[in-house]
Amino acid sequence: MRESGILCPIFSISSKFGIGCFSKEAYEFVDFLYESGQGYWQILPISPTGFGDSPYQPLSAFGGNPYFVSPEQLIEDGLLTWDECNSFYFGQDEEKVDYGALYENRDKMLKIAYNRFLEKKGNESEDYLAFIKKEEYWLEDYCLYRALKNENNGASWDVWEKPLRKREKKAIDAAKDRLSEELGFYTFIQYTFTNQWNALHEYATSKNIKIIGDIPFYVSLDSADAWAHSDVFLMDKDLVPSVVAGCPPDAFSSQGQLWGNPIYDWSKLKKNGYDWWIKRMERSFELYDVVRIDHFHGFSEYYAVPYGDENAINGKAHKGPGIDFFNVLNEKLGDYITEDSIKIIAEDLGTVTKENQALLEESRIPGMKILQYAFTSWDSIYMPYKHDKNCVVYTGTHDNMTTRNWLDCINEGERNYLKRYMNSGNSDYGALVWDMIREAFRSVGYLCIIPIQDYLCKGFEARINTPGSADGNWQWRLKPNFLSHELATSIRGLAETYGRIPKGKED
Repeated sequence: MRESGILCPIFSISSKFGIGCFSKEAYEFVDFLYESGQGYWQILPISPTGFGDSPYQPLSAFGGNPYFVSPEQLIEDGLLTWDECNSFYFGQDEEKVDYGALYENRDKMLKIAYNRFLEKKGNESEDYLAFIKKEEYWLEDYCLYRALKNENNGASWDVWEKPLRKREKKAIDAAKDRLSEELGFYTFIQYTFTNQWNALHEYATSKNIKIIGDIPFYVSLDSADAWAHSDVFLMDKDLVPSVVAGCPPDAFSSQGQLWGNPIYDWSKLKKNGYDWWIKRMERSFELYDVVRIDHFHGFSEYYAVPYGDENAINGKAHKGPGIDFFNVLNEKLGDYITEDSIKIIAEDLGTVTKENQALLEESRIPGMKILQYAFTSWDSIYMPYKHDKNCVVYTGTHDNMTTRNWLDCINEGERNYLKRYMNSGNSDYGALVWDMIREAFRSVGYLCIIPIQDYLCKGFEARINTPGSADGNWQWRLKPNFLSHELATSIRGLAETYGRIPKGKED
């Protein structure tokens, strides 16, 4: 069970047309993982994004991001031509995603493919109709939400006209008729996304690579889920949230943090067997081999702030569903913890409480250990000698600086402590990055995940996300043909040395 993997978001893959997608370069990345002796690829959420482009504030907890649909595959399928794809502007910086250009042009390009799909009568195929039937729980609601959002100039559903906001049958039926073409377009995108993703996932499986996908604990208020399943959340009869999510004041923020997500009505969810959450997890396990749950702490305790407050000072902590949720999940979806594989990873960072630790222990779900957090305190819980086997070790995550950048930012005393601990005489920061990677591989933790930027010793320019900052996030991309055979050989050497080669890849 002792293995390793690489964190690289889909959007960071090198590919044509402005953003990483399910193109040949994604398949080449799987080949790179295989050559490197890796068993896991962590990809972050792949849901459709809204304002701010954060995959952790998706428009749907079930749908897929249309930006990840590969135009090259659509060309191969006879639905687009190279000239058509090249006629659209998707940005000029091959190392940075231009979301503005994608927003302006991606749908225009995909609509050409959709119209050709209709000409070929693809929407009458058994495969297409079977997809619609299989995903009926969420698909039509999501597509209608997208179409209505367009009709309302991008406004959030909670300011739409009352009949649509409250989903009155007459208004919904009229909208389906009025917007049938757009409904078909968004259905086509989800069908194409699913087919392309399944093909890539199957290829990864054939190479013995497991996919780790992230799901945010909360959903956005402006989402298909909050609109179509308002009963899942704490809202009044006019569908106004009574409370929203945040976190309490602490040493870093005297007013706390106000996130604004609607909060689950756990009492009602428990009565119906956590139906919405179970369906969400079921969909996630179809897409991924392993599910990393962001803000896992919310299952043991959540912080609710009165809706309309300008800060989180007046919020209150409440108990979450705890182990009961995972017992029901186990009953309905089968064992999520087995002796030879990890199925769920808990993002348990920043909220170390007795309740959270008890839930991790009782559920047997592994938490995360971040080495960047280990060496800035003399008694950190993240120190490698404190790791247990049931954990996932990272140098850093998508929310951290790259390790090369982190080495620039810590003070001399912290750097010296790090070097003493690792018995490293390296003064070159690139070599120190690899010492940190080696320390992660050395851990007793079952799984070790390293961001691809750390293997490349990238600095500030390659940071994925800066929490609390709205600009410059989710943009970094690999240069074309940047991953070498020599790098794969070096990574494999670490995996071999520290016993992390997956079964079947020993030779």
